[in-house]
Amino acid sequence: MSFVRFLARPMLASSFVLAGMDKLKNADDTATQLSPLLRRAAESLPFQADEKVLARVIGGTQVGAGVCLALGKASRLAATVLAVISALNGYVEWRSADISSKEGRDARRKQLLKNVSLTGGVLLASVDTAGKPSLAWRAEHLAADARKTTAHLAADARKTTGKKLKKADKAVRKAVDHAVGA
Repeated sequence: MSFVRFLARPMLASSFVLAGMDKLKNADDTATQLSPLLRRAAESLPFQADEKVLARVIGGTQVGAGVCLALGKASRLAATVLAVISALNGYVEWRSADISSKEGRDARRKQLLKNVSLTGGVLLASVDTAGKPSLAWRAEHLAADARKTTAHLAADARKTTGKKLKKADKAVRKAVDHAVGA
């Protein structure tokens, strides 16, 4: 891991870990703020779920994914989870912000820009392969190598078969000549 990644991942993850811990501590407030979305989510689940429990799950997921990102463990998956949570949080905070005053509208805009920036940061982290090729790239190149190898083997087989046929043809002619001459 490069020095920049070593520093950047925990720096980016810290905001998510702290926000997730806040969601866990203040599950009632989180449930109130997220209630329209949580109500829909609770209705679509195949089991009964309380909005407060879902708020805690979101907070715990945010903490867990943030810690994984900070430690560099399954960081691409963790960053993808954080991107989804960040986009969701940004939308909810934007909708629930107080816009009755100029200060409220300014705070709403600043909060939206912060959330957009964090979402962009974790989206970049979600595609960061740390200088290693992605699984898709590896699979594509493995398939191309297999095609090349197969083509070489087929060419070698044709060449060997052609030589064997020539030898067999020569042997048959020699046997025919020998039989005719005898």
